[in-house]
Amino acid sequence: MTRSCLAVILAAGDSTRMKSSMSKVLHPVAGLPMIAHVMRAIKASGIADAALVVGRDADAVTAAASLPGLAISSFLQTERLGTGHAVLTAREAIARGYDDILVAYGDVPLITEGPLLAARAALANGNDLAVIGFHTGTPTGYGRLLVENGELIAIREEKDASEEERRVTWCNSGLMAIDGRKALDLLSRIGNANAKGEYYLTDLVEIARSLGGRAVAVEAPEAELAGCNTRAELAAIEKVWQQRRRHDIMLSGVSMIAPETVFLSHDTVIGQDVLIEPNVVFGPGVTVESGAIIHAFSHLEGAHVAGGATVGPFARLRPGANLGEGAKVGNFCEVKKADIGAGAKVNHLTYIGDAIVGAETNIGAGTITCNYDGVNKHETHIGAHAFIGSNSALVAPVTIGDGALIASGSVITEDVPADALAFGRARQEVKPERAKAIRERNLAIKAMKKSGK
Repeated sequence: MTRSCLAVILAAGDSTRMKSSMSKVLHPVAGLPMIAHVMRAIKASGIADAALVVGRDADAVTAAASLPGLAISSFLQTERLGTGHAVLTAREAIARGYDDILVAYGDVPLITEGPLLAARAALANGNDLAVIGFHTGTPTGYGRLLVENGELIAIREEKDASEEERRVTWCNSGLMAIDGRKALDLLSRIGNANAKGEYYLTDLVEIARSLGGRAVAVEAPEAELAGCNTRAELAAIEKVWQQRRRHDIMLSGVSMIAPETVFLSHDTVIGQDVLIEPNVVFGPGVTVESGAIIHAFSHLEGAHVAGGATVGPFARLRPGANLGEGAKVGNFCEVKKADIGAGAKVNHLTYIGDAIVGAETNIGAGTITCNYDGVNKHETHIGAHAFIGSNSALVAPVTIGDGALIASGSVITEDVPADALAFGRARQEVKPERAKAIRERNLAIKAMKKSGK
């Protein structure tokens, strides 16, 4: 679309019903603040300029809304005098001169570019105002869109609606587009002669018509227009977002055995022919390449899983985990800030942190890289084709060469050369009857304690 556009995003809500110390629009959906979802949709619709009307947590909201390629000006709303007043808080930006003014809300994170483009297209067709609406079987509480001969003649709030008007299921979302050449004039004509003494944006329909203008309504899916005022509504929005994203990912060639149990993040990237078993959680920053398998009850965050690799079940990949082609991280294993080389195996009950593990190396059950000295983190380097015996502790910083073998139960504190065998454990001794004597002694002590002697 060649027309210029300013998006005015209202994001000054106090989060009262959220019962939160944080601005409502900063609460995350799929790991991303609500306001950021809205800004993504605005950018996707081809809009390059935005005016952000902020209140509480103004700096944090502006930071969360920022996107490369989207120029944002912030305007502080110090009074709450209705939606019309809120939009006019950005008067300075509106006055710069745009073909279109698009009004959106920071707490409507499911919106996509489709309805925004449709509203702008309605302005390009000669309308002064385009209101985005939705059809619903449960219209109670919403303003009704009253249409005659294809024109929107009014938005009637439910408390003011007649019985006939209340039966209308065509409802107002609050989002609208306004002819930029007329926007300031129309907005300045909104009055506050109502019970609350507030300036309502919905009055623009009748104002525009009274001046000989034309208003229309454009339809969007109800789910895209869901606002968020409570924690319960936040959970409902999260559910819809997850359903939508799972559907898209499966259509792209990913298999999910029980998709309703898989939770994705806003930036999760999954390649074709990946299999995801039930009860898997993807935190932010995860990429899974084609052909990998994520077994049940695994949690991934900030991780990269190469093609053909397998994770879990019951595995945790923390930020910086990088699994090579065909690598395996198995049950009850945790990997953090570590490269696991191609074909390497970390199969069970193991922690690998701040480490580099070479290709085809085998890490035995119960192995720990002791990376923290209480103050600083240190790295463990393990070469290719090495074998780390079960229940070994590798005390970093330490390097184990290619092809080296670490005996089970070892504590390794010094570097091990390539192809060497290292023992780091006490020599076994057997003392006949000693266990029996210790047990009898301990039983005697216990009996004395009970008798009080």
